[in-house]
Amino acid sequence: MLAEIRATLGMSPAAAGLLTSLPVLAFAVFGALAPTAAARLGVHRVTLLALVAAVVGLAGRAATSSEALFLALSMLALGGMAMANVLLPSLVKLHFPDAVGRVTAIYSTALAVGLTSSLLLTVPVSDAGGSWRWGLGLWAVLALLSALPWIGLVAHDRTLESGERSVRWSDVARTRLGWAMAAFFGLQSMQAYAVFGWFAQLWRDNGYSAGQAGALVALLAGVSIPLSLWAPAAVARRDDQARILLAVMLCYPVGYVGLMVAPHDLAILWALFVGVGAVTFPIVLVLIGLRARTPQGTAALSSFTQSTGYLLAAVGPFGVGTLYDATGGWTAPLVLLTALMVPQIAAGMYVARPAKIEDQLRS
Repeated sequence: MLAEIRATLGMSPAAAGLLTSLPVLAFAVFGALAPTAAARLGVHRVTLLALVAAVVGLAGRAATSSEALFLALSMLALGGMAMANVLLPSLVKLHFPDAVGRVTAIYSTALAVGLTSSLLLTVPVSDAGGSWRWGLGLWAVLALLSALPWIGLVAHDRTLESGERSVRWSDVARTRLGWAMAAFFGLQSMQAYAVFGWFAQLWRDNGYSAGQAGALVALLAGVSIPLSLWAPAAVARRDDQARILLAVMLCYPVGYVGLMVAPHDLAILWALFVGVGAVTFPIVLVLIGLRARTPQGTAALSSFTQSTGYLLAAVGPFGVGTLYDATGGWTAPLVLLTALMVPQIAAGMYVARPAKIEDQLRS
């Protein structure tokens, strides 16, 4: 909907560029603040406030005609999403310490359903309502519904305990595991941002219509729905997650090489392979919960992993777009994405080994 939004608001190219960069900025800044806020205000209160921010931001930007206000409200919504996203692994650890894999599977599957739904529904809802405002405003309703269950939890809120052995963001930054988790999260997010940001254009350039290209990206996202139910639980049942993680990650380069060779005729097959590779995301979410001993440690690890990782992730879509503009084709961007799998696999194999962030702080 970016073209339609720019036309309505008179948005400049610079503002449009800023808009596409806001998710990374929000997750880097607000994600880092989440554990401190949860320690002071209570994890359930902060989660509820984060969801309220998402509701206000999503609804407000669908109604405004001001470019500046649209950007500010987008940042408000994204800030709320970032804080809630960072706190989710610690909430799982707090309420379901013996079922981290199963509960992570449930919420990561919900994320996959939401992603696929947004790809499929935003444009049709906008068309039906006669404006992009309906397509964007729809998601404020979903955010409001998701906020309602948290109202009952705030009356008896719990803080993430801080004591002599509490783990802070700065503590995680002093560990090998913390940096490996951040690198792994950032590299896998880099792949995902590049894929979801550019692959519709890739398929349009190779002969598919806009609707068909969008459907292929939705198929790619949809693959992760059933796999997100299976992968986190399967990973949590094992002490060493290397084999599952490696098998999932290797699907990325298979899909990329296939897209270099037969981007049109075998598009569905390659979309399936890349979609399986994207299941790395729910796996890294469950690893955050498994690599700390306490909810407070999980929050600190989640904050450092995601806030630092998302800064790295910004390089992906920017680099792919730059190479695409410079070469006029998709071979160089796909080679770049394939090459980036080397450090991602290396980081993944390190974080797949059994370890706890608290143990590296004591050693």
